[in-house]
Amino acid sequence: MPWLAVPFDPNLHRRLIDRFGVDRIPSFIPLCSDGMSVEEDLIGYIADYGADAFPFTRKRHEELKAIDRRKREEANLEELLMHEGRNFLISGDDRKVHISELKGKTIGLYFCAYWSPPCRAFTVQLRDAYNKLKAAKDHCFEIVLISTDRDLKEFNVNLSSMPWFAVPYEDKTRHDLCRIFDIKGIPSLVIIGPDGKIISMNGKFMVSSYGAEAFPFTEARIRDLEAALRKEGEALPQQVEDVKHEHVLKLDMAKAYVCDSCKKQGKFWAFSCDVCDYDLHPSCVEKVMDGSL
Repeated sequence: MPWLAVPFDPNLHRRLIDRFGVDRIPSFIPLCSDGMSVEEDLIGYIADYGADAFPFTRKRHEELKAIDRRKREEANLEELLMHEGRNFLISGDDRKVHISELKGKTIGLYFCAYWSPPCRAFTVQLRDAYNKLKAAKDHCFEIVLISTDRDLKEFNVNLSSMPWFAVPYEDKTRHDLCRIFDIKGIPSLVIIGPDGKIISMNGKFMVSSYGAEAFPFTEARIRDLEAALRKEGEALPQQVEDVKHEHVLKLDMAKAYVCDSCKKQGKFWAFSCDVCDYDLHPSCVEKVMDGSL
């Protein structure tokens, strides 16, 4: 440590612990009138802001939180993603793209790590939606990886499975963005609109539920999709009989399932058996019934 220390004296240590109400370690107590207390998690504050936290007062803390709030609500992509002269993002095949090239696009900030199984599973879903949008919508949607990997090796493996760009691993912007957007768990997908404003903090749910159809990831789009699903369900019978199955199949809503007729994955409406594990796509039930007449 490059700083001074009090002598090793158990009695002195006990007096200081009692004087400042220290009940855990590490703890950091600023000796100033407006200094933050142990209860206010100054260690976490320093971990979040580093030297910018100085002089460790409540006033400075509020100033920094206000800066984060402004960046979250008003800042452009360049201010969010650039750092100390770096004005580009990187890809898994060593390409670089200038951040200014993302202007006017819908952007997904993807917070994830390779060590997390839920992240690896969601990356597959996100990649499928991304590729479909690239093919159908040209260059209107882009994703930026904000890695929370534990080391550079993990980061490189993670990025190699992704067709989009990333903030470099050694860049503290990764940490800053996690703080600015208050990321508490991964995977997380923050959607930013072409105007630079946040569209949704819940992009993961949208992509998991609707895939590429969720684009442009607005609440209005999700309401339209939900309304279409309700209409589709209202047009289906509440139960059917399938000639290949001995029990009555009832209409059900399922997040994901595998059809026992065509063996393909499905989601949303299914005809399911209450007695055994048997599910059919609505379209497969119609084909079976038509063929049995």
